[in-house]
Amino acid sequence: MRRWWVNALGYDPRGGGSAFALALVVLVTIVAPFADAMPSSSRVPPRANGSRIALGRAIFFDPGLSEPPGTSCASCHAPERAFSGNHGSSIGVAQGSRPNHFATRSTPSLLYLRYVPRFHFHQDDDAIQPSAVGGFFWDGRADSISELVRQPLLNPDEMNNRDSAQIAQKVAGGGYAADFRREFGEVANDPEAAVTALGDALEAFLTSDDMAPFSSKYDAYVRGDAKLTALEAKGLKLFKDPDKGNCVSCHRIYDTSKNPERSLFTDFGYDAVAAPRNRYIPANADPERFDLGLCGRRNARTPTEDDAWCVNFRTPSLRNVAVRQSFMHNGVFKRLRDVVAFYATRATNPMRWYESGVRFEDVPVRYRGQVNVNAIPYNRRAGDDPALTDADVDAIVAFLGTLTDAAYRDQANTGARPVIRK
Repeated sequence: MRRWWVNALGYDPRGGGSAFALALVVLVTIVAPFADAMPSSSRVPPRANGSRIALGRAIFFDPGLSEPPGTSCASCHAPERAFSGNHGSSIGVAQGSRPNHFATRSTPSLLYLRYVPRFHFHQDDDAIQPSAVGGFFWDGRADSISELVRQPLLNPDEMNNRDSAQIAQKVAGGGYAADFRREFGEVANDPEAAVTALGDALEAFLTSDDMAPFSSKYDAYVRGDAKLTALEAKGLKLFKDPDKGNCVSCHRIYDTSKNPERSLFTDFGYDAVAAPRNRYIPANADPERFDLGLCGRRNARTPTEDDAWCVNFRTPSLRNVAVRQSFMHNGVFKRLRDVVAFYATRATNPMRWYESGVRFEDVPVRYRGQVNVNAIPYNRRAGDDPALTDADVDAIVAFLGTLTDAAYRDQANTGARPVIRK
């Protein structure tokens, strides 16, 4: 669990608590937060017309929108990678439109964005402090896709546009300019209005039915149209087991429902898991540079600047996770199996992961007490047996492979251990 509050049962994740209290907390909190984060008609955007969706698709693939030209949205959110990617980078984060310029966070998939709720605080009845939920980016700093798209367009380490006027000029000269005017009118002379319209078009495309296909083996399984292998079924059981993987406490699913929309594999919440430092990110050459996550978000409507939110990052959906080329908010891992093994053994064998020899090396000293060390499987001590064996890790990874939508199965790579045949 990731909610930093003291509840009526006396459990405080920052200060410890009995396993029994933690179990009760899981039981009393697992339904209400997820109900708030579940898809509903009030959160899924209304269906856009076909012409706006087509316009958004054309904009998404336009390489002329970067400076210098040559980098489109699809360069980092590659369709063949379930709309994630790295733009040719090998360091775990995407390369920008200019050589030697890189993002500082990994590129998430853009599939299923239609279900992400606006950033808000969820207040449990027995909680002193609310939980942070939703929002776009790893720190939830954008409340809408229309707002989201401005940031990579203007980021000098990504698409590198100077200002909204430069973006508006490029839109006016794009091959879709006439369609843009038909859809939004003559807004090219108002740069802010033009960029807002561009965001609205991209939102129409990114929230269209094609961007939420629900065509994975898992989806067929819950519909009753497919069976899991013995290894995949074992992985699902471990994924749900509160004493083993406990993955479902954050990556929520309802595998007893035949509606795949009930299994988005995230609660849209935030957690401090202390991923190892990615030393290949150029910005991380500065030893004093740390990504503070949620507390670095700036929003007057729902502020999160309080230190209590530091080093928390939003839980991503695990749908199509096997297609990704890097993992965690900083892209430090390149294999899916390493991610699962990290969760399983971070507590029991920390120096396997923290090359510096310092536990939680990518978290400033003052915030290391906020790292989640109470939820299973993090609640063990160095030298203890991990909650998951190597075989258990392999089973969970096999199950995660079933979350790959049909169009991307050829790209899936679970990074499982090689099978040695005798």
